[in-house]
Amino acid sequence: MSTVQGAGVVVTGAGGGIGAALARRFAAEGARVVVNDLDAGRVEALAEEIGGIVVAGDASTVVDAARDALDGTIDVYCANAGLASGGDAFAEEDVWARAWDVNVMAHVRAAKALLPDWLERGSGRFVSTASAAGLLTMIGAAPYSVTKHGAVAFAEWLSLTYRHRGVKVHTICPQGVRTDMLTAAGSAGDLVLAPTAIEPEAVADALFEAMEQDRFLVLPHPEVAGYYRARAKDPDHWLGNMNHLQQKWEGSGA
Repeated sequence: MSTVQGAGVVVTGAGGGIGAALARRFAAEGARVVVNDLDAGRVEALAEEIGGIVVAGDASTVVDAARDALDGTIDVYCANAGLASGGDAFAEEDVWARAWDVNVMAHVRAAKALLPDWLERGSGRFVSTASAAGLLTMIGAAPYSVTKHGAVAFAEWLSLTYRHRGVKVHTICPQGVRTDMLTAAGSAGDLVLAPTAIEPEAVADALFEAMEQDRFLVLPHPEVAGYYRARAKDPDHWLGNMNHLQQKWEGSGA
């Protein structure tokens, strides 16, 4: 893809799953890639494989170091690091706070650090890895669902506010992807996500297709568009169907 040939790209949460797939695809397309993870050891082999650069640390604070590693310019930032926080309305407040910090505020902090350069030069691309849960919801995972809605909302705001100034925004909203996060979803994931789960590489393919088409919403599972429309058209009917799914999950002994 000519738009990323030679581009400086950052992928947070690149230690596995979607992040690693994104890093590999960007590198294969000729980009210079910084791979980020809290644990440097998790991305060292990937960096060696793709000829990338390791910048370890919290995704909230990686922009300056990544920019230095890329000789001063970040063209594409993939806010991919995420936290799969299960729990219901009774989840502890620290669970909510951590989910909010990783799934939303890390994106906000990154954008704050990136936008001055991007707006000055009139170009930049922000990729938010959210979830179909951010458009719909996910049973058994209130903190995850709510904060992924927040990630989608922030990406929407970035796009509508800065698109005329050259900033392109994409938000990735897959259902089940065969990663450690799917395994961590437990019985709810087995019921809702596992039957249609895809490989991380399919998510990378969907992103590149969206970039080629200059499209905000990235749906690796195209059926999510139909669910999203149904939710907007008749929220009560949609909520009723989701409640039936909730009851099925409860009846399974979850």
